[in-house]
Amino acid sequence: MRPLPEVPSAAAPADVKQAGAALVERYPRLVRLGYLVLPPSLGCHRRVLTAHALAQRALLSGRRAGCVAEGRVPPPRRSAGAVVVDPSYAYVRGRVLHGALEAGRPLRRVRVAPLLPLVWGLRLFPHSGGSDELALDQALSALSAPARAACVLRGLERLPDAEVRRALAAAGVTDPHAALAEAEGVSAPYALLGSPEFDACSLQARPPDLLRRRQHAKAAVAAVAALLVCGALLGLPGNGRAGDDRGRGTAPVSPYTRNAAAEQALDPGALHRVSTTFWRRSPRTDFTAWPTRGDRAGDTRLLRRALTVWAHPDGVVRASATPRTPVGPPMGVPQLLYAGEVDRATVVLFYDGLRIVRYAEPRDASPAGGVALDFARVDGADMASAGALIAGRTRDRVRYLTAPWVHAVSVRNLLAPGSAPRPLRRTPDGVTAALTSPATPGSCRAWDAIELRDGSATRLLTDLGELTPARLTSGPPSAAHDVSGRAERDSWARTACLLPSVRSHGVRSVNSWQYAEQLLPEDNGSAHWLCTRAETWRGTGSRVLAQFQAPSAPSVATGGPPGAVAARAEDTPACGMRDPRVLAGVLWKSHGGRWYVLAAGSEQFASLTTSGGVEGRSDSRLLAVPARAGDRARLNGMLTDGSRVGALR
Repeated sequence: MRPLPEVPSAAAPADVKQAGAALVERYPRLVRLGYLVLPPSLGCHRRVLTAHALAQRALLSGRRAGCVAEGRVPPPRRSAGAVVVDPSYAYVRGRVLHGALEAGRPLRRVRVAPLLPLVWGLRLFPHSGGSDELALDQALSALSAPARAACVLRGLERLPDAEVRRALAAAGVTDPHAALAEAEGVSAPYALLGSPEFDACSLQARPPDLLRRRQHAKAAVAAVAALLVCGALLGLPGNGRAGDDRGRGTAPVSPYTRNAAAEQALDPGALHRVSTTFWRRSPRTDFTAWPTRGDRAGDTRLLRRALTVWAHPDGVVRASATPRTPVGPPMGVPQLLYAGEVDRATVVLFYDGLRIVRYAEPRDASPAGGVALDFARVDGADMASAGALIAGRTRDRVRYLTAPWVHAVSVRNLLAPGSAPRPLRRTPDGVTAALTSPATPGSCRAWDAIELRDGSATRLLTDLGELTPARLTSGPPSAAHDVSGRAERDSWARTACLLPSVRSHGVRSVNSWQYAEQLLPEDNGSAHWLCTRAETWRGTGSRVLAQFQAPSAPSVATGGPPGAVAARAEDTPACGMRDPRVLAGVLWKSHGGRWYVLAAGSEQFASLTTSGGVEGRSDSRLLAVPARAGDRARLNGMLTDGSRVGALR
């Protein structure tokens, strides 16, 4: 059921001069609003010009529409308790909003493009922002025009929802409530709407494609001459039908192809190439220091195909991306990391400062075989997280491309912590031999991870079904470190089979650490409580597992059965640097057949209590209370500072 219609805002009447003054005073804000609401399909240049035209024609369009009578802007109705707004600015804002929404609606009548402002010989673009602004632009592009307007009115204008609905309804939106609901899906901070990325008054200019313009000029002269010759014989059409049919059945030209800077990004000859020794003197040890490798790095035709598919993927391209990774065309000239043969495919790897992009085609370059395009976000990479990439994947096998600073690679089965690692052969270009991928669904009988050794550390990485392997670490959040020693490998041996729960989630690293050890009732030995946290490249969407590892029979080769998941949570600071505390509990059965509620908290907890189906209390951070099969209990804890918190969930 829909709510009742909103009561209009109370606003004092304002004349046209006041509205004109408001337009001049807040012109940049009105242009920014129009630029944000206009359809992204127009392209940056046309959106800039159209946004200025909408702002400049706000008063004129109001006169033609009959909205201004006798020199005054009509006052909205008043009601008790309504919000008072500036009528002059609200009026011109409404006209700009109405025009921007009209530009995104289906054509119901012939629209004439605004004559002013007019720019010849230049392409205009707002200044580029960062990765967050790019992600916000992608999110806004996916919204409908009313939802985009709702998001902008909320974030840029700071209007409450009631005022947003009024403004949308006045601009001709038939269902403002649905527009607001759709706008809820944009999670980016509203402050980004005020960034230079969307400032259509602070612009940079670039020339258009000068060669194409010259060709078009020659073609236009030839077309006019042909028209003059043929017009005398055939006559000119008078009903306009020929104009209506022109261009039907042809694919529209993307505004991206008319951007000279973007076309340079699609030129194989302009690709950034890095020498094999640059990483030794590079100020940064990340993907920017990776050299260009592969026996096809000089294949211009291959690189052109890869760049073209990246910029204009068609319906037959199999594309994938880690969560919240933009999948648009290159953001400037990318860096070429690798181009060569991997198994039965030809692979090209690019890096554009934010993403790793992998293009793969059949070795014979047959279109029937299809091509794959994969995106992975890697912003903020460092030496530890830029050690390897997935170069090839076939069924249950995977090959890695290692960083130039890696001098040895081996394979370690996480489920066999007592076994020695196996050496893994590499080509001179850094591509490893194929090994079994643990990302393949199935029984968890082995888990092959790779150990990378460089001059400073030995790091453990594992494939989780993405372009970038995840780094595995141990230790509390404040001192997480690379896995080393038998005790930490034993812990990971009982944790590895839980990793499928974070597979294909954009995971950058997984840290697992023991936060408590508990003596079990009836002399059943000692249990370990661990917290496992998967961090993502995008910073949000982290996943946390609290696990209970009961005692197991000692073994030379294996670490025991997988731990039991006691609690799980997503997108929470718990068990991390900001909030290292964790509390979880399980219902456990002893060897004697009796049931207990067991719970453990990290060192920040002073006492624990359980209520509901099982009542109990402990004046420490460990708890064991007799229970019955099927009992349910509510677990709470008190911190050393007196705060009361619940269990992880």
